[in-house]
Amino acid sequence: MATHRIVRREPRERIEPANRFFAPCPRGLEAALAQELAALGLQGVEADSAGVAFTGAWADCQRANLHSRIASRILWRVGHGRYRSEDDIYRMAFALPWPRWFDVECTIRVNVAAIRSPLRSLEFVTLRIKDAVCDRFREEGDRRPSVDTLAPDMRIHAFLTADEATLYLDTSGDALFKRGWRKRAGEAPLRENLAAGILRLTGWTPREPLVDPMCGSGTFLVEAAQMALNIAPGRGRRFAFEKFATHDAASWQQVRDAALAAETPGAGFSISGTDTDRAALTAVKRNLDDAGVAGAVRVELADVLDVAPPVPAGVLVANPPYGVRMGDMEALAAFYPRLGDALKQRWAGWRVFLFSADVRLPKLIGLKAQRRTPLYNGALECRLYEYRMIEGSLRRPAAVAV
Repeated sequence: MATHRIVRREPRERIEPANRFFAPCPRGLEAALAQELAALGLQGVEADSAGVAFTGAWADCQRANLHSRIASRILWRVGHGRYRSEDDIYRMAFALPWPRWFDVECTIRVNVAAIRSPLRSLEFVTLRIKDAVCDRFREEGDRRPSVDTLAPDMRIHAFLTADEATLYLDTSGDALFKRGWRKRAGEAPLRENLAAGILRLTGWTPREPLVDPMCGSGTFLVEAAQMALNIAPGRGRRFAFEKFATHDAASWQQVRDAALAAETPGAGFSISGTDTDRAALTAVKRNLDDAGVAGAVRVELADVLDVAPPVPAGVLVANPPYGVRMGDMEALAAFYPRLGDALKQRWAGWRVFLFSADVRLPKLIGLKAQRRTPLYNGALECRLYEYRMIEGSLRRPAAVAV
């Protein structure tokens, strides 16, 4: 009687279904992002400490990339499992069918983040994941993708906890705050998705006038105008999922066509900005034009201390200057009280929101904040201060010199 030798194989990690996504965002905006994604009709929306998870079909992933103003990226969850060593993570990554998802000609980059991981070197984990992806390509086609750390076609993300690892394939490519309209690097430290999140936190809608009297390069103004015109923030850029081997170009075209059809004409709202820097205003006008909203926003040269509100009530939002050099600190220490006086004297009836990393602002501006919301601009801890300007009720006694 013939005998058959049973070969026991090491089980590969289970491949996650292609419908679980995670959208990281600036810290402090998780709840706002969850509201935004739910409003887009996405399912299984659940806020976490670093972003928002959701489920859906590929068309949902495409809509999230195109329409989310707050998300930093849309990550497709492709693998998850427990680990004890770097070799466990290598095996998990090697088990995934990377050649099914993108071509070997695509360049790759691996990013690893961790919380309480016992592994000593995240750089070594990064290397092991890269090796696993390349080895999987070699196994199936005798070629491997190249690494490009600056402008890769495909970004692979890994997140490690104390004993679990999750692998993601980035569907966005460049971070989503890169809308495609800002052509000049280094114009503003305030990222577009953070500005959009701040606008959502203010409760502003296009039915209310909006003023940014210290507009810099105009990030708040562009984001507000695109909201008012219902312009999808991602309409002027490309996404990594367009390079996926499984990309459905027809479905993507339908998503884009629907977004374009939903845009509204520019009427019935008031958005304006001022600044004292002529060069900044020139940059603002270029940015507004590149973003397709030049006719929807009024900008002019003026000092915030002299600007008068256009109507009795509305929303003022600004990112006041702050500095670290002694001269800057002295100048700002004199500026903040004058700003508080100008707001009290001129902007009664308005809701004022000041976003700042300067801890001296609430002490020197002479106003009582109704709310202080912690937010992060990258790694920099900031606060969004809300002031309800009611004439005469927010004044404080003048300080007495001693």
